[in-house]
Amino acid sequence: MSLKNAIAHFKTITKHRHKVMLHCFKAGIPLQGLLHDLSKYSCTEFSEGAKYYQGTRSPNDRCREVNGYSKAWMHHKGRNKHHFEYWTDYSNTTHMMEPVEMPLKYVIEMFCDRVAASKIYGKDKYNDSFALDYYNSRKDFRRVHPNTAALIEKLLVMLSEKGEKETFRYIRQLRKGKV
Repeated sequence: MSLKNAIAHFKTITKHRHKVMLHCFKAGIPLQGLLHDLSKYSCTEFSEGAKYYQGTRSPNDRCREVNGYSKAWMHHKGRNKHHFEYWTDYSNTTHMMEPVEMPLKYVIEMFCDRVAASKIYGKDKYNDSFALDYYNSRKDFRRVHPNTAALIEKLLVMLSEKGEKETFRYIRQLRKGKV
């Protein structure tokens, strides 16, 4: 791991975290925004992130290409409830790992996270459809509870069609049970 990569990785995750915080404040979940992704600064996640840092995509993707898995990602998804991968458990019916429905506050944080990541990694290419396009491009490769998938997709479509202001207004109303 080079010092240059460590500094660049630190700047990227901090910029992302601050963007998520801003979105969480707009969504009415400020505490989640303040606590968002603190595990990225842990030794397990930070060292791997700096080692495989590229600046244009998640270092976890590069780590998986090299090693076949990402220790940082396994650490991260097990501690951060805004990732749908956290919400799996053994089913008494199938006796296999199955997706579990995410609580609303974590779906909202996941939305904020996806939009922020799209802005950070998309840079000049970002528009309100960016997060939806990214989500749809990987839709066939993930297992998410149907209710969770329906809600995150609804929010991403709303962002694409109506913009941030209207989507965050809707989210605040949704949290209050008014929609």
